Amino acid sequence: MKIFIQQVLNGLTAGSVYALIALGYTMVYGIIELINFAHGEIYMIGAYGGLLVLTLVGAHHSSGLGTVLLAMTGGMLLSMAYGLSVEKFAYKPIRDSSRLSLLITALGASIFLQNFVMIGQGASDKTYVSLALLNTTFNLHGVSITVNQILIFAVALAVMLLLDLFVNRTLTGWAMKAVSQDPVTAQLVGINVNTIISITFIVGSGLAGIAGVLIGFYYGMVNFYIGYLAGIKAFTAAVLGGIGDIRGAMVGGLLLGLIESLGAAYISPDYKDAFAFIILILILLIKPSGLFGKGQV
Repeated sequence: MKIFIQQVLNGLTAGSVYALIALGYTMVYGIIELINFAHGEIYMIGAYGGLLVLTLVGAHHSSGLGTVLLAMTGGMLLSMAYGLSVEKFAYKPIRDSSRLSLLITALGASIFLQNFVMIGQGASDKTYVSLALLNTTFNLHGVSITVNQILIFAVALAVMLLLDLFVNRTLTGWAMKAVSQDPVTAQLVGINVNTIISITFIVGSGLAGIAGVLIGFYYGMVNFYIGYLAGIKAFTAAVLGGIGDIRGAMVGGLLLGLIESLGAAYISPDYKDAFAFIILILILLIKPSGLFGKGQV
């Protein structure tokens, strides 16, 4: 039972990060029906943004929560800037083209951002500052949990709740719902569709940036390639929950994290990354619309 509880905690940690990234996938798809395969790289850039802030403020082992929040803010803002740039320069000019053109453009943007970061930052791993505060461990009847894990749970939960309130309780959120359902009619009633699409990319990218910083602290390193696998897993989480459905993306991310963690513990750790692909195949075969069906933002 102790092992099971420990694996559940580990799975919820990874799942919280997948959920934050998956929200960006599902929001963009819900608005313009585009699978933004460059979104994993936006998450990776957010991790580098956090590292940049840590370097600039001279973070050290004894730095506190304020330093963590600064790093998260820096990663979020940098991801927002890159996410908006990708939308403006890569997707907007061909928004009315075929879906195949958009798909190829998304893959091209992903490859470009990977190589852009590799050239600028190098191919080797970059190390995050190991903060004593985040590494503090609590042992509860043989089950251990770190402050870092608690932070990931808390931030992910808070962000998800705020996003849900934003989409369902604000004028901008209602405008996003309107554009998701019928962009032509939304434009006729005075909604600036281009602005709403840009806001969607900004918000989704910001969430991915926060996830990048959190995972940087959790694993203690970052490189130009971390967005590839995380992006695929987050996409799987979005499909699992029902791509286009925000709450589905949240649930899908947490479920995928649990499946990965329990599968690695009770089946084989060698196939940990394969579980995401197996889940994706099963969902597409059994219930392509996902657990929550195809919804609007």
